[in-house]
Amino acid sequence: MTSSQDAAPLFQPVTIGRYSLPNRIAMAPLTRSRTDNATGVPTAMNAEYYAQRASAGLIIAEATQISPQGKGYAYTPGIHSAEQVAGWKLVTDAVHAKGGHICLQLWHVGRISHPDLQPGGALPVAPSAVKPEMKAFTVDGFKDIPAPRALDISELPGIVEDYRNATRNALAAGFDMVEVHAANGYLIDQFLRDGTNKRTDAYGGSVENRARFLFEVLDAVVAEAGADRVGIRLSPLSPANDAQESDPVGTFSPVIRRLNDYGLAYLHMIEGVTRGPHPGFGGDLAELRGLYKGRYMANNVYDRAMAIQATASGHADMIAFGRPFIANPDLVERLRIDAPLAEPDQKTFYGGDRHGYTDYPPLNQSAA
Repeated sequence: MTSSQDAAPLFQPVTIGRYSLPNRIAMAPLTRSRTDNATGVPTAMNAEYYAQRASAGLIIAEATQISPQGKGYAYTPGIHSAEQVAGWKLVTDAVHAKGGHICLQLWHVGRISHPDLQPGGALPVAPSAVKPEMKAFTVDGFKDIPAPRALDISELPGIVEDYRNATRNALAAGFDMVEVHAANGYLIDQFLRDGTNKRTDAYGGSVENRARFLFEVLDAVVAEAGADRVGIRLSPLSPANDAQESDPVGTFSPVIRRLNDYGLAYLHMIEGVTRGPHPGFGGDLAELRGLYKGRYMANNVYDRAMAIQATASGHADMIAFGRPFIANPDLVERLRIDAPLAEPDQKTFYGGDRHGYTDYPPLNQSAA
């Protein structure tokens, strides 16, 4: 049985950067905390998980720390050691064997961490010493996040180099492209926002100064990978992880305009408040969306009907689905034929073994 919507753009090929993708459904990056906490090395179990979902037009693998300092959650993977590169190669080989494409999201959490997760028990770092009202996921459970240490200006070039090295490592591990995580209140987003950036040097104050770090990172990543293998994720309207901004449109409009100069593979935008209701397609979202001229990937609580509408109308070139991919490894086919979606077990989202990770059956097995 096929749906009358088969011809909808959502299910048709699209060119993103240097790649022709078979459909416009992306698997959004999902932290699942299923690597060894000490090494951050992906395993065959992670390879199986991603290979099961290789029918997505593009998989954006879970946020992955660019350095030991960039870590903010227990059991998350890295891309800063030879062992991590080899582990990720298991994943990319498995996805490519299924005909899929896979991108790695490059992550530095900044202040959203805890000394338990930092080298030598150090304080997390941030643009400014502004404490987030948040908890960190550690091996001993959730703990209050302390006030971070403000980064010295002399430390910033080293972090930019960490992004460059992580990009080089991701390509060596076989990833088709990389995504710069500049959303959801992590380090780059912390520099962008006036609620988290109180600096008085060249990286604080004006929007141009607050965006300086983002564009230094982007320049380094693009130099390493080529613009057509680089995406970027923003969340202009979301205060996720207690990242406040007094004027989101005023701050993010010049940033988005400048991104047009890069010729990136895509802009991945969280529309509205992360995991909150979709804000609709007017207002501030329409204003910000209208500024970007390249490939645009929309994200945030999309369902099938919204995704079909957004791609058919030209609002988005791709739609990223997150949590629906957890319990529906064959989400693309389920959306295509308008089949029911399985519900994930939230108790198994973070940490653990195969249960709630690789044991969700595809539709044909579910029906049987």
